[in-house]
Amino acid sequence: MTLPYPDALSLSRRVLHVLIALNLAAGVLILALFVMSLVAPSWLTTALGGRLSDGGAAILLGMRGIMLIGIAAVPLTHVVLSRLLAIVDTVRAGDPFVVENAARLQRIAWSVLGLTLLNVAVMSIATSISSPSFPIDIKWRFDVSRWVTVLLLFVLARVFEHGTRMRDDLEGTV
Repeated sequence: MTLPYPDALSLSRRVLHVLIALNLAAGVLILALFVMSLVAPSWLTTALGGRLSDGGAAILLGMRGIMLIGIAAVPLTHVVLSRLLAIVDTVRAGDPFVVENAARLQRIAWSVLGLTLLNVAVMSIATSISSPSFPIDIKWRFDVSRWVTVLLLFVLARVFEHGTRMRDDLEGTV
């Protein structure tokens, strides 16, 4: 079977490999920043312009919480990217409608749900530690597209699963 856009699949694979590497690098950098916030909190305060004097302990604690959430996001993002890469590979192989892809889409859906909940947690922390003397410019808003994406991924996983079963049944009757 000839694929209509083989270059797009090759580009997708390369982009996904780069994103996986960047995700892991970001995780290492966030972890290093977290460790630095424990080992040398005054350095972090100075790096942020020394603006932590008013309520500094709460702000530092909130920033550490956000860093931990960032670290927790790394494996969830890795699941999304690596499963998507595996799906792209099945498309390149010519048979994307396999049971494994339905399971991969479901794992992606759960991971995106986790990332969406982590985003809510970051917004909550940022809102709680923001003050007039230390404003944190993160806009709190309900993002419908994130939640629709999660629902769409769960539905798409079921569609893949059902379609795969139907195709297997059809091939069994021929």
